[in-house]
Amino acid sequence: MIMTNEWVTIMDHSDDLCKMVLSSEQFNQYFLAHSAVYTNSNLVSEINRFSKLKDQYEEVQRFGKYHPDYSVVMKDIRVTKRNLDMVDEIAELKVAENDLQDLLDEVSLLVGKSVSEGVKVPVSNPFFGSSDSSCGTGCGTGGSCSCSA
Repeated sequence: MIMTNEWVTIMDHSDDLCKMVLSSEQFNQYFLAHSAVYTNSNLVSEINRFSKLKDQYEEVQRFGKYHPDYSVVMKDIRVTKRNLDMVDEIAELKVAENDLQDLLDEVSLLVGKSVSEGVKVPVSNPFFGSSDSSCGTGCGTGGSCSCSA
């Protein structure tokens, strides 16, 4: 690829956009919430325990209810997830992750629409933006949303 003035300008604008996202309130909230969770050694050990349970869960899912540890693993993973979800720091992290994802979705839509109005931009929230912006993200309606699924 040959570096032209246009490419240099695009790279400069993308750097500016990155700096804006990193200086946003959403990113700041995410960073603080992430730090609060991952600097707490008790939470980190619980998250690691949950990750190990997820591995066991995937193994059990291969065999379903016929696996000898099915009921134990299913109960353990539900109880552990509920306990983790009830921790304020983790709940705040989830909210901050969703807020940051919404910001990134909005930026993606703006960038995509600046290229062409016909660009389909996948976003994480199907209700985000205009109705045609989420096409291609698996709406599950069989094309009833006017997308070409």
